[in-house]
Amino acid sequence: MRVVVDLDLCQGHGMCELEAPDVFEAGRDAVTILNENPDESQRAEVEAAVRFCPTQALKIVEE
Repeated sequence: MRVVVDLDLCQGHGMCELEAPDVFEAGRDAVTILNENPDESQRAEVEAAVRFCPTQALKIVEE
């Protein structure tokens, strides 16, 4: 699984960080750091982050 973020849609609400803190984390200067290839054990958290993103900027791509 790979996580893709559409930066044209992302408005930095941070819902992804709340739903999947091991995949998305606040970096320096409030920039979100993304683990693009999370472990399969994190799938439920990633799916929740995708669902709760208010701008639908996240998607999961199966590899």
